[in-house]
Amino acid sequence: MQKIFKVLASIAAWVLFLLGITGMVWTCVAGWKETNFEIIAWFSLWVVTLALSVVVMKLRQTLE
Repeated sequence: MQKIFKVLASIAAWVLFLLGITGMVWTCVAGWKETNFEIIAWFSLWVVTLALSVVVMKLRQTLE
């Protein structure tokens, strides 16, 4: 049963990491038409997703 949790944690961490990286790139490329507040809000969201991916990977390491 514990193996399935490790697999799900790995998938969640990779999804969060890739979402954060692509979101940052998207914000930098396509965000120039937005107001400064919207750019900061989107960029903050992507930083939080990267932080959550680190938290999920730390949780995954405790499952081992």
